Amino acid sequence: MNAPVSTHQLQAELRSVPDAFLQKLAARFGAQCSTSQAVREQHGRDEGSIAAPPPAAVVFAESAEDVQDAVRLCAEYSVPVIAYGAGSSLEGHLLAVQGGITLDVSRMNQVLSVNTEDLTITVQPGITRKALNEAIKDTGFFFPIDPGADASIGGMASTRASGTNAVRYGTMRENVLALEVVTASGERIRTGNRAKKSAAGYDLTRLLVGSEGTLGIFTEITLRIYPLPEAVSAAICSFPSIEAAVRTVIQTIQMGVPIARVELIDVNAIRMVNAYSKLSLREEPMLLMEFHGSPTGVKEQAEMVQDIASEFGGNAFEWAERPEDRTRLFTARHNAYFAAVASVPGCRCITTDACVPISRLADALLDCVNEADASGIPYFLVGHVGDGNFHFGYLIDPDNDIQRQQAEQLNHQLVERAIALGGTCTGEHGIGIHKQGFLAEEAGDGGVAMMRAIKQALDPKNILNPGKIFQLAV
Repeated sequence: MNAPVSTHQLQAELRSVPDAFLQKLAARFGAQCSTSQAVREQHGRDEGSIAAPPPAAVVFAESAEDVQDAVRLCAEYSVPVIAYGAGSSLEGHLLAVQGGITLDVSRMNQVLSVNTEDLTITVQPGITRKALNEAIKDTGFFFPIDPGADASIGGMASTRASGTNAVRYGTMRENVLALEVVTASGERIRTGNRAKKSAAGYDLTRLLVGSEGTLGIFTEITLRIYPLPEAVSAAICSFPSIEAAVRTVIQTIQMGVPIARVELIDVNAIRMVNAYSKLSLREEPMLLMEFHGSPTGVKEQAEMVQDIASEFGGNAFEWAERPEDRTRLFTARHNAYFAAVASVPGCRCITTDACVPISRLADALLDCVNEADASGIPYFLVGHVGDGNFHFGYLIDPDNDIQRQQAEQLNHQLVERAIALGGTCTGEHGIGIHKQGFLAEEAGDGGVAMMRAIKQALDPKNILNPGKIFQLAV
């Protein structure tokens, strides 16, 4: 069962943090090292619903040398170290489940080089996606991966993040070209390069992207960037049912329309967003779409999608071509989580994601909606449905164990269904703590055993974000 780990279980796994280690840490980092309760608690939680004891200390790294020295001290004393960026993860990635320290890289937030001729940019891991795009807005290029939250680039690479633009531009897997990484021994290595392709040895970059901080800590990341499109147009379209909206998406993708974004928002999310963002969107299942290209190409794409939508009862097509109007619509979509939490005062949101082949999306969603409706628990549904990725959020009373169990059961059924349909237990949130059981089901015992062998080879003391993705000891 994909149930949260209890605080009691987490405390039973804590490893000692010797006083001698903390003294050396303080001597090396001075004011960059904090053991205050408030700072430790801030870094001991993420946006998920799992609780854990805070780390023993927080180190604010300002350079790759800081990262190396911190990791070397941790290796010397066998103390766990957890990399921390913006704190926006959802599956317990940042929790100090075995104790240790948090290494905050948010001060490592610089753009190191921009190579527009090669369509690449190299950045430090603490820069957020919004700050990155703000830094290069005058170059005529942008970085398209948009998970919604203003996540750090290091965190996005660690979880192999996706987002609203993935249907056209791909995910972090396709857009990270090279890395500088501090290993478990404190060595600094480089993987990949700025060349468009390479056949030189193991693809270490792809191994590390998505490793959730368990194999190394990123200190530099080289990314693809893209020319800003000549024309951009957004549209919303309401539908009589979720199935009609999803069938529109499936046909759009299968016909090869190069749509840049297509987001599904169910009627529950629409009501919550209307109240939270002071909007008056039509309270029906809705697709929020964006088209990139030349003025003629954008017009042709939009007309084609409008024709497809009309076949499935799509109505009330509304266009947003001004940047401020597009921003308003997508800001409302990105605020869906906060709108949902605000709709039920005092609630906690148990949220999950899964991804299925686009042809099975309707099957997956309709059954999940029926189960959620029958439960009586308030919920909302949003999804980057152009690539088959969707998210349910269940709003529960944190003190109501029955509701929590119901939400976990819904989550369990959702993920089981996605895997049975040829999909994955997580399209972008990652495994962390919460989905370890599903990883074993999806990858099989042999697949997890290979991952475990890689972890043991690269991190024999198990100090890099231990207890995440899988348990090392079996």
